[in-house]
Amino acid sequence: MKLEVNRIHSYYGKSHVLEGISLEVNPGELVTLLGRNGAGKTTTLRSIAGIVRPAEGSIVFDGEELIGKEVFEIARRGVSLVPEHRGIFGLLSVEENLAIAVRASSRWSLSDVYEMFPRLYERRKNGGNALSGGEQQMLAIARALVNDPKLLLLDEPTEGLAPVIVDEIVRILGKIREAGVSVLLVEQNLAVCEKLADRHYVIEQGQVVYSGTGEQFRQEQAVKDRYLAV
Repeated sequence: MKLEVNRIHSYYGKSHVLEGISLEVNPGELVTLLGRNGAGKTTTLRSIAGIVRPAEGSIVFDGEELIGKEVFEIARRGVSLVPEHRGIFGLLSVEENLAIAVRASSRWSLSDVYEMFPRLYERRKNGGNALSGGEQQMLAIARALVNDPKLLLLDEPTEGLAPVIVDEIVRILGKIREAGVSVLLVEQNLAVCEKLADRHYVIEQGQVVYSGTGEQFRQEQAVKDRYLAV
């Protein structure tokens, strides 16, 4: 299932955040969306998921226009957003967080995600508030998987995590891609991006300023220095 974002313009009130963003994610691809803080990365994900409704442009997924549809309708079509704040229920246990998200038709069962995330199985009776940041991130991704996503939108999944947990997230994302799930990844850790991605987009001030394959991007030090250096 292909995602095609064509020249979308999104606003927060009168603030023009996305100024004609275009990108695509082909079936089974892992594509990264890179840029400095405030460039519009999160707004792009929120626009695709329907949380922000673009004023102009088109977002087509699996041949169907998403703009104008409600968030729950977009989710039912297989678009799943894992937000930066993770959005887990702190008063529910790990297993309860997962159980409320399970879709009957999902290819991912609870036992499947426990096999992928053994740490969650160990902590399955613990409340969400009792988990570490890395465990909460794993739970957020696992909860998205049991809802049977066709396109996974991930917003900064490794931010603030210890290197050993980052390696675990990278391993998991690799398995998700191998399973044929398309992924659009917003991520600041370039090492993670270069390890995983088929293609990259860089945005600056709400516009795409670079796109290229993984191999091309590895050679583009000038692009990294200009648009991604702190």
